[in-house]
Amino acid sequence: MRVGTVVRGILLGLGAFAFLFPFYYMVIGSLQREPDQTVAGAFPHPANLTFANYATINDRVNLLGSMANSGIFAGAVIVGTVVFGALAGYALAILAWRGRGAVFALALLVQVVPFQLLMVPLYVMIARNYGLADNYLGIILPFVINSTAVIIFRQYFLQLPRAIFEAARIDGASEWQVLTRVALPLIRPALVTVVLITFIGPWNEFLWPFLVTKRADMQPLAVSLANYISNVANSTANPFGALLAGAVVLAAPVVVLFIAFQRYFVASDLSTGVKE
Repeated sequence: MRVGTVVRGILLGLGAFAFLFPFYYMVIGSLQREPDQTVAGAFPHPANLTFANYATINDRVNLLGSMANSGIFAGAVIVGTVVFGALAGYALAILAWRGRGAVFALALLVQVVPFQLLMVPLYVMIARNYGLADNYLGIILPFVINSTAVIIFRQYFLQLPRAIFEAARIDGASEWQVLTRVALPLIRPALVTVVLITFIGPWNEFLWPFLVTKRADMQPLAVSLANYISNVANSTANPFGALLAGAVVLAAPVVVLFIAFQRYFVASDLSTGVKE
């Protein structure tokens, strides 16, 4: 038993090292005054560390403005995804209506359709027909409804004991009150999962914002960094360090959110609210 525990610990340690080392190298590379892309560069001399790369990338990209655009994009998508996903998931899991199975099958089918396949007609519709190019609404609209969130909410709602809903209805609660006051508080892990999954997508999204935004002050951080790489990176003294500094800024909110909310991933015992 002890040998197995030691082996398991070694394997988990190696896996953690392999997962965390790229993040460590990214942070260290962003702080290096002179770029060193060898293995020795992962352990630089303290005299070679500086925050100048962050100032350089901020001068060329305007990190705060780009992060604000990414935050508006991700925040609006999260709100839309949670609202529409919870409503659709509740209807598919709890309410009885004709065609419910067909709608759920359609939600599953949407999963196999790549977004790139829909990008051209979406661009024509949003940028040309609706005139929403260089507009927050044009960036946000294609991502407001997420079939993955619908499926997650549906599966969590199905795990709730039906007796909870019947008791709430007997007490005079409407379906809206059953959803908001009974069901949603019991599926907190689903809410956190949907928020994190949804946040990662828009926050790192590049292709769609790149298509519909031409103004630099409207572009999210991922697009701004890509433009920096293609246009002005070679004109800086340390483009490698500046690029890694931008990558740290892009990755930091995702890492912080995951660390802050990872405890909510532990599923709770949903049956404790019912007395048989």
